[in-house]
Amino acid sequence: MQYLFEELGNNHGVPALSFSISSLTLIGMLAVITYTAYGMSVLPLNLIKGTRSVVYERLENTEDIEEVEHQMENIKAKCEDGRPLSSRDRRNLQEFEDKLQVLQRRGRHLEIAESHCCTKVGSALRPLKILLGVFFILFALLFVVALFISNLDKALHSAGISSGFMVFGTNLTNPLNELLLTLQPVFPLDYVLITVITMYFVFTSMAGIRNLGIWFFWIRLYKIRPKRTRPQALLFLCMILLLIVLHTSFMIYSLAPQYVMYGSQNYLLQSPMPPENNTTWTTKTCDADAPQDECTVTRSYLFLHKFWFFSTIYYFGNWVFIGVFLIGLLVSCCKGKKSVIEGEVEADDSDMSEDEYVH
Repeated sequence: MQYLFEELGNNHGVPALSFSISSLTLIGMLAVITYTAYGMSVLPLNLIKGTRSVVYERLENTEDIEEVEHQMENIKAKCEDGRPLSSRDRRNLQEFEDKLQVLQRRGRHLEIAESHCCTKVGSALRPLKILLGVFFILFALLFVVALFISNLDKALHSAGISSGFMVFGTNLTNPLNELLLTLQPVFPLDYVLITVITMYFVFTSMAGIRNLGIWFFWIRLYKIRPKRTRPQALLFLCMILLLIVLHTSFMIYSLAPQYVMYGSQNYLLQSPMPPENNTTWTTKTCDADAPQDECTVTRSYLFLHKFWFFSTIYYFGNWVFIGVFLIGLLVSCCKGKKSVIEGEVEADDSDMSEDEYVH
């Protein structure tokens, strides 16, 4: 242990530790772009739009079952005289049988959902869901606007790719950065806001994973569904959330760079008064214009920006994050209300443990 602390304390241990954490943070950035950006758009809009009527869904499902059964009877009627069915008819009959099984499972789930107390309570809490959805969408827009202004500031006032788009201080007014600096003197309001941002990241990420599932490139590995999620999927879910929370440290810097770089540091600025040549001292918050011997950049900022190429990747990743959020917002606006049993019954599900889940 003594050797480990000595290695971490010299010039070789800190870069190695920074490189390792930055590499994990890079994986977390991919998870944030994939799940959090989409969850930030789909979660509030689902709360605002609500779900379809379970009674109407049951009626529609019953009509679909009758239609499928009618199609199956028409195909079976072709072989009443003893003639065998053609390969095309057999294939169509098998497809209709599979579709009928899905519709029957869907009917059982809708029947339980109609009698479940959570459905009735959810209908009573509909106004609260709308207010919560409006709050989430306003918070998401504030988040994206602050991220856009921060990236624009780096694009206009940084030294470019070779410096990792580093900017000491802020040149454009960032609403979230100003809010944190305003809350900073009143302990612990700034920490409460950072906690809210982190929890918001977790909730929206879980919403994104819930809607998309767990993917490896174009292959969907697992689905996240109530009472039917595999243990491997839960392990992947926990790992993804840990990586997302790890990436939150850099996202907070992107949202409030001045707050992260200087924290709660202040310095005294001397300003002479001409009439009596008196000297007055004014307390100012540390920023890029402060003297170097008066303000020190936080160690966390230097630790996260030890390697310029990671900062460059994070910079372009923020632009991709904004783009994915806007695309997800457009898709969520175009989609209608989701089903009350969204994701619980799909065509590729097996009948294993179906009775145990339903009953």
